[in-house]
Amino acid sequence: MAQKYKVTTRTKLLSFLFETLALNGGWSKKTVKQRLQSATVFVNGQVQTKHDFMVDAGDMVTIGTQQRGAQTNSQQKKLEILYQDKDLIAINKPAGLLSVGTNKETKDHALALLRSELSRAKKHLRLWPVHRLDRDTSGVLLFATSKEMREAVMEQWSNTEKTYLAVVEGTPKKDHGTISQPLRLDEKEYKMHVGEHKEAKPAITHYSVKESRSKRTLLKVNIETGRQHQIRAHMAWLGHSIVGDERYGKKEAHMGLHAMRLVFVHPLSKKKIVLEVDAPQTFYKLLK
Repeated sequence: MAQKYKVTTRTKLLSFLFETLALNGGWSKKTVKQRLQSATVFVNGQVQTKHDFMVDAGDMVTIGTQQRGAQTNSQQKKLEILYQDKDLIAINKPAGLLSVGTNKETKDHALALLRSELSRAKKHLRLWPVHRLDRDTSGVLLFATSKEMREAVMEQWSNTEKTYLAVVEGTPKKDHGTISQPLRLDEKEYKMHVGEHKEAKPAITHYSVKESRSKRTLLKVNIETGRQHQIRAHMAWLGHSIVGDERYGKKEAHMGLHAMRLVFVHPLSKKKIVLEVDAPQTFYKLLK
């Protein structure tokens, strides 16, 4: 039988579970972590497996049985490979999956899953991320099979075409525009500050309206630079934060940002590589 608990103070999900189930409920911390990893923890009806997911006062946390079809990152189907040769591999990263691990113990991330999927018993595949996507951003993610290839792609990264789809709150006043505000990372808050500052770096974001509803808008976004959280911070500065972006806007079960297209010249073959993948249905549902 499902157990329901109401959140009274904003905190991380794992901290809430430890206090509620371990400290006051007699559960072991190991059991709490296992329940979280096995997709039996729900926040407002949505499965959550991320220990650092933020819950707010009033949220309802349910401890139940695993839903049919619910999967943790490690239980996912094989990653969708969009392109592969001996030097480069591109995947369609699902939302909710880290690009790379945050520490040596983290196994549920795209790099580890892809390496495990493609490695053979006597041949361990080595991979280097050419770039990264935020955990809650889906779409094209590129890896190299050597440091030299990664560096070769990065040398021309400023000429790479990077196109995203974004669902934002409200509707921009103009159907298209450019945001050229510099960005500065606040390492304590792990958040980008927008505007002039001696430590700020240039950042350029172009956007155009694809579809507009009464309260939300679908944008096509191209970035000339690739700063951390660039689109998220720039759109929030414009007054139209990404839907579901807890750090720069309001929390929802899903975030409306998808890396749709990546175009670059292969350093060895000199051929143009076009990688493109549509957003999942859960993304488009955010527009409704």
